Amino acid sequence: MLRRFVTSFLVVLFSVVVVLPQSSSELKKNAEKVGLQPRVVKLDTAGNDYLQVLGGPPETVTMKSGLVQLAHGKSVGKHSTGQHEEILVVLSGSGEMTFADGSKLPVEGGHALYCPPETEHNVTNTGTDELRYVYVVASTR
Repeated sequence: MLRRFVTSFLVVLFSVVVVLPQSSSELKKNAEKVGLQPRVVKLDTAGNDYLQVLGGPPETVTMKSGLVQLAHGKSVGKHSTGQHEEILVVLSGSGEMTFADGSKLPVEGGHALYCPPETEHNVTNTGTDELRYVYVVASTR
């Protein structure tokens, strides 16, 4: 089931079209000009807590992505989405996303969380197992 979830996520991830003030034909020409190509990225952190999946331009139009693994009690640290939207696709484990106003959202395997632009947040593993998720950010400009 997790394999099907990850496969579906990757299909959606690589099928996303970022809407910019260009026509779709202009976007395609620009993508081809800089050599953007569909690809598969193995989600294997090789024992590290983080794996960059997509590094942003010139590798993508605006999108960045990574795989995060957090041990029990660990967090990524407060940060803001800035001028980006962010989605977290939780693969396994559980925890919470905390916002600047103190509100929280539960984070657990099989869930996706959306974070709008200019939103300060933190993700913490409050569960007993490792928390694993893929984040994707895309520029709003």
